[in-house]
Amino acid sequence: MHTLDIITVVVYLLFIISLGVYFGRDQDRKEFFVAGGSMGWLTVGLSVMATLFSSNSFVFYPSAALGDSLKIGLSLVAFALMTPVVIKIFIPVYARLRVETAYEYLEKRYDVKVRSLASGLFILLRIGWMASATYAASVVVRQVSGIDETVIIIGLGIISIGYTMLGGLRAVMWTDVIQFFIFALTILAALLLILSKSNATVAEIVSNYFDGRSGTIVDFELSMSLKYGSWAILIGVFLESVSAFGVDQVAVQRYLAGSDERNIKRGAWLNLAGMWIVIPGLLAIGVGLYTYFGNNPLELASVVESPEAVEKLETLSLPTIQQIVEAEPKAADRAMPEFVRVHFPPGLAGLFLAALMAAIMSSIDSGIHSVTTAVVVDFRDRLLPSRKPRSEREELTFIRFTLVVVGVFAVGLACMVGNMGDVFDIGKKLTAAFGGPLLAVFLLALFDKRSNSLGVLISALTATVCTLMLMYTQEAWFSVWYWPIGFGGALILGLGVSRLFPEIPTQFTYRQIVTQSNDRSLDEISRNDSV
Repeated sequence: MHTLDIITVVVYLLFIISLGVYFGRDQDRKEFFVAGGSMGWLTVGLSVMATLFSSNSFVFYPSAALGDSLKIGLSLVAFALMTPVVIKIFIPVYARLRVETAYEYLEKRYDVKVRSLASGLFILLRIGWMASATYAASVVVRQVSGIDETVIIIGLGIISIGYTMLGGLRAVMWTDVIQFFIFALTILAALLLILSKSNATVAEIVSNYFDGRSGTIVDFELSMSLKYGSWAILIGVFLESVSAFGVDQVAVQRYLAGSDERNIKRGAWLNLAGMWIVIPGLLAIGVGLYTYFGNNPLELASVVESPEAVEKLETLSLPTIQQIVEAEPKAADRAMPEFVRVHFPPGLAGLFLAALMAAIMSSIDSGIHSVTTAVVVDFRDRLLPSRKPRSEREELTFIRFTLVVVGVFAVGLACMVGNMGDVFDIGKKLTAAFGGPLLAVFLLALFDKRSNSLGVLISALTATVCTLMLMYTQEAWFSVWYWPIGFGGALILGLGVSRLFPEIPTQFTYRQIVTQSNDRSLDEISRNDSV
């Protein structure tokens, strides 16, 4: 690392820490959890995008384009289909009920057992997601800086925990906004540099990528094992994104921070626009690297680490990209950082590192903040109300202590996930089993008035266990398929079990919320009301 790179990174980290100190003044519980409910649409939208986009995405989109195809780009279609669903269904529910967590709604609809189960599934999902996202970016930072992955994870984890503990959600959201612009600037700089180093025009790079290859954009073969298969992407990523942006406390907490429902919806559209800027840029980086490393395959082969793969490649005088990635799949994850390490000029390499560190910290800060909120609101406040501190000062102390504990656990887990596969598979495996059933529970609550507590409890637990079992017995299946498996299993079981053990229809279905919230308090709706 050049001195200019070190200065760039240090200045960025100091600036982020200063945000936590600045926003930490005059904190209370509402300010810490939802930024006083005063955030505008720009902050809400860019914060949601930067948070849930994460360091996983920063790595695996270029990796997928280089090592496989552009089929992962169909995710953009899934995101475009997801956004109207979230705006029409989920945002009005949270805005009108004025809950502190998404799972508080489930107690209104069912009972405290369902609320606790859903919040617990979220906590497991988000801690797993934090670990995978943190590990993914640490791989890249290590490649560029030479610093050990564990040191990177622990160091950035400490910084993230520190400014989140001090500044609360307002500091987290403004940090996310800054990180979005760092992402965008870094992607633009990388594209320009790749273009200059490839000694080819844009048309030549594109032509070279598609030349002699088929199925690079779509492949609708019905196969559970086809990597980046189009059916898996369209169905699985759609369900994943509806879960992430509709029922995940990370996104919901940002919606609750919005000043009003109209601003929150505008922020959701901005989130979609941000993804349509960043994802094509990352895929374009992968396309450009395909041409560059196609002309310089030995440079890509140098990132291969396993002895078996090295020995295999040594038998080839000039291996192709496909042969290198086949010998060691993680080589595709290391391609972009290797290009940065070798070719980025001083200062620009520091900007790239700052972007990756931003991605890591965005994953950690949002995760630990939302998990802490769920622990405090859904478990301590609801199940142990006598333990709630009497003063605002004691309350903040407890919240901050809980946040540190959650952060230490998540950072520790991030140090241990490296052997689970490439970064794409890591992310899906650690979230699908919990996120799919969680989404099913919410849809049953909103749209099936005959669903009941027993039905959704049995269905969610059964679907989670079965998905986890399949995940570790069917290793050949493409990881995104576990989302429709977990979701579909929970939904079908929930419908069936609820009808086997019927109960009196309950309140707080979607129609009741959107049609009656303006007429009278939802808390006063009779349990005997029908849709």
